[in-house]
Amino acid sequence: MKDSELLQTLDALRSQTAETEIVEFKEAKNGFDFPRLGKYFSALSNEANLKGKPFAWLVFGVEDTRHEIVGSNYRPRRKDLNSLMREVAEKTINRITFMDIFEVNGFPEGRVIMFQIPAAPRGLPVSFDGHYYGREGESLVPLNLEEIERLRSQAVTSDWSMGVVDDATLDDLDETAIAKARENFKIKFPEKTAEVDGWDNIAFLNKARITIKGKITRAAILLLGKEESEHYLVSADAKIRWVLRTLDNQNKDYEIFSIPFLLAVDKVFGKIRNLKYRYLPDGTLFPNEVLRYEPFVIRESLNNAIAHQDYTKGGRINVIEVEDDHLIFSNLGSFIPGSVEKVIDSNAPEEHYRNKFLAMAMFNLNLVDTIGSGIIKMFHAQKNKFFPLPDYDVSNGKVTVTIIGKILDMEYARLLAQNPDLSLDDIMMLDKVQKKKTIAEDDIRYLRKRKFIEGRKNNYYLSYRVVKPTEDEALISEYVANKSFDDGYFKKLILEYIDKQGKTRRKAIDNFIMPKLSAVLSEKQKKEKVRNFLSSLRIKGKIICTSYGIWEVKS
Repeated sequence: MKDSELLQTLDALRSQTAETEIVEFKEAKNGFDFPRLGKYFSALSNEANLKGKPFAWLVFGVEDTRHEIVGSNYRPRRKDLNSLMREVAEKTINRITFMDIFEVNGFPEGRVIMFQIPAAPRGLPVSFDGHYYGREGESLVPLNLEEIERLRSQAVTSDWSMGVVDDATLDDLDETAIAKARENFKIKFPEKTAEVDGWDNIAFLNKARITIKGKITRAAILLLGKEESEHYLVSADAKIRWVLRTLDNQNKDYEIFSIPFLLAVDKVFGKIRNLKYRYLPDGTLFPNEVLRYEPFVIRESLNNAIAHQDYTKGGRINVIEVEDDHLIFSNLGSFIPGSVEKVIDSNAPEEHYRNKFLAMAMFNLNLVDTIGSGIIKMFHAQKNKFFPLPDYDVSNGKVTVTIIGKILDMEYARLLAQNPDLSLDDIMMLDKVQKKKTIAEDDIRYLRKRKFIEGRKNNYYLSYRVVKPTEDEALISEYVANKSFDDGYFKKLILEYIDKQGKTRRKAIDNFIMPKLSAVLSEKQKKEKVRNFLSSLRIKGKIICTSYGIWEVKS
């Protein structure tokens, strides 16, 4: 948004006689409580949806009665404002965060900050830290039950996949796909095998809940339609694109598959080069040999993308194979459960589906598991091979699932092998440690309390208590190098060094101390550490620094 447009928008917001449910002004002259900011984010996002608006505004640096500009010094550095987007995403459902954060400068009173907040997605109320918020006039309040249900009902009343295609007939469906659907239905419901053989196609499709009273639905076209029947889907781009890439991100091959998706799944599966992967377990010279990807994991990821794609957005489902390394599956649309952690914790069927009719049809055809255990099975399949757990990115209006087909960290693999009783929750947190991913503060406290990790922010490592059972000398050595010693030890060492050396330059102190500091620290962090040690000793009157930058023990 251009500066002129920002000023016009700000003027329009300030010209309102009072705050509304989708506009909030705060002075925030020197700061603002983060949890309260998050509650306003949830409230304004939900209210924007309920009012049929695409977004809402939270404005800092403007008082909330007369709307006069007072200026805000909230997070004065731009990088701190940018990091706020990630901090909010970590606390919201589906990692929803600000559309943008604008700074308006040039006012004598100071800068104004304009937070543009997206409306909650259809059918998905936005929570912050597990709670839903809304507005009553100018007051921030918990979102009431009626509003929550009204938001959630949007998903129920707008099932695109259930729509009937008036002009389509049985002739628009692929006979091979129908035959395959019958086979799958028998596998899912073996007790009905004899009955199925006696049903004609219309009876079968009705009973499998793919058609409605003989009428062809969009779900039927997606799963069983002839390729030339795709035009019935209008807004949807019913395609699955497979791409093969090298490790340096160069495209090597690709293919695009159209409907019927029931047959396309097997074709995509056949393109993926699921080679054998070998690794040596501890204490043996004979390698384990496993497939890089469990077939169930590939099919579950792809079928989930088909079942939960937002077809109204006109995008394709993508399967990217990075050769001999990992697979990436992506589909458009928010992740309805909110987070994969919620799926793992609840271990129960989801209450709401974007394409409920399509999901039920795929369940009846033995393609997806709607009892809530499909994702959990994927996690266990990766865990049992000591491979990294599946990665779910549910930001930017799409769901991206990454499946790594190799051991990422041998020490992590040894840890799982030697500690078979670790819970899946514990393994999910430790998996983030091996991937050097951001870990929530609550998880950090939990891992520290159990002495599973040590180190500094962004440089956490497995603790000796967890590593010890592996009895791996190299790993223990790495732990010792990372652990280092406490600050008191280094201050004493510096004091003794200066005392013996006499007048000493800072560079000599750096060269003496920095190699002894923790291996997880960067060179810049090590220099900062030494500076802090020297400053502390100077303040305590133990050492002094002359005007020539020479350090000596205070007599």
